[in-house]
Amino acid sequence: MPLAVYALTIGAFGIGVTEFVIMGLLLQVSADLNVSISDSGLLISGYALGVFVGAPVLTILTRSLPRKTVLIALMAIFTIGNLACALAPTYGTLMAARVITALAHGTFFGVGSIVATGLVAPDRRASAISIMFTGLTLATLLGVPFGAWLGLEYGWRSTFWAVTGIGVIAMIVLAFLVPRDSARPVLAPLSEELSVLRRPLVLIGLLMTVLGFGGVFAVFSYIQPILVEITGFSNAAVSPILLVFGGGLILGNLAGGRLADRRLLPTLFGTLAALALALLAMSLVLESPVLTVAFVGLLGAAAFATVAPLQLRLMEAAGGAGQTLASSLNIAAFNLGNALGAWLGGAVIDHGPGLAAVTWIAAAMPAAAIAVGLLGRAMERRQAVSQPVRA
Repeated sequence: MPLAVYALTIGAFGIGVTEFVIMGLLLQVSADLNVSISDSGLLISGYALGVFVGAPVLTILTRSLPRKTVLIALMAIFTIGNLACALAPTYGTLMAARVITALAHGTFFGVGSIVATGLVAPDRRASAISIMFTGLTLATLLGVPFGAWLGLEYGWRSTFWAVTGIGVIAMIVLAFLVPRDSARPVLAPLSEELSVLRRPLVLIGLLMTVLGFGGVFAVFSYIQPILVEITGFSNAAVSPILLVFGGGLILGNLAGGRLADRRLLPTLFGTLAALALALLAMSLVLESPVLTVAFVGLLGAAAFATVAPLQLRLMEAAGGAGQTLASSLNIAAFNLGNALGAWLGGAVIDHGPGLAAVTWIAAAMPAAAIAVGLLGRAMERRQAVSQPVRA
């Protein structure tokens, strides 16, 4: 695998840390800035909003620039945003800094996916995407726990100083390792790029991402109360169990990429089916601590095994001119799925059957993604049949 792909992994690691580490710093932020925990929690929502808005906007604004330049500029935005977080004197400025930081998120992964796939042979494209996303999984496994510890020991601002340093390192590595000869894209008319939003297969791909990851976060958002209140673990046991989840993320991400390189569609539907089955089976074993830990790992593996197939399938559906925009929008769709899943899980807990039913509802979401994907596949086949044969 080219070194440039691993340079993208470093950037992905920093982005993953800054997105999720705030979850382990809410109490410190609340106390330091004199706001409620619920207000601190909105810093998570603010970041998600920044990703959702920034992905299409920055992708369009930077479409005429060399991709290497775009990647370095995005990491500069990321670095400045984290520096602003570390220096933020008030809650309002911290929220603004979080949103600014998030603007780079979707476009970095979108452009990064295009660059990564352009650096390897066609039969290794999904693996290249999965290597880049390994940075995100390593952030969940190692970066976030370390960042939370750093914030506890030295104050929450120290965590953002550390992530600022990661951003600087990522900019330097990208500048040295990403080749210029793969940098400048062929510029199509803007209307042609935006036309990707009218393609049914692209919209179906985005919906599959929302539904698939909605199922993951319907459970993961409430994993602590599930483990403590249903399975009977102590609060202290939750962090080690989440390491099992993080290990599953890494293994699933790499396996999904390799399998998708061989057979994309079977891998796409197979990983979504595995995700639905893992969520469904998890609901049946929650009273067994050993089996619960095992299925937490399986859930992580199944969840991120879908990432590379979903991303590559959408890029193929978009075609040449719209690939970068579609790729960035898919990252926004991941975040929309996260928000939708957390909301749905909360609704089940507050207004539905309760905490024990969350995994059942969550399993229905990747199952729905499969149904949507099969609909798209049927549409694709009909289009192929109706295509006139040229003499």
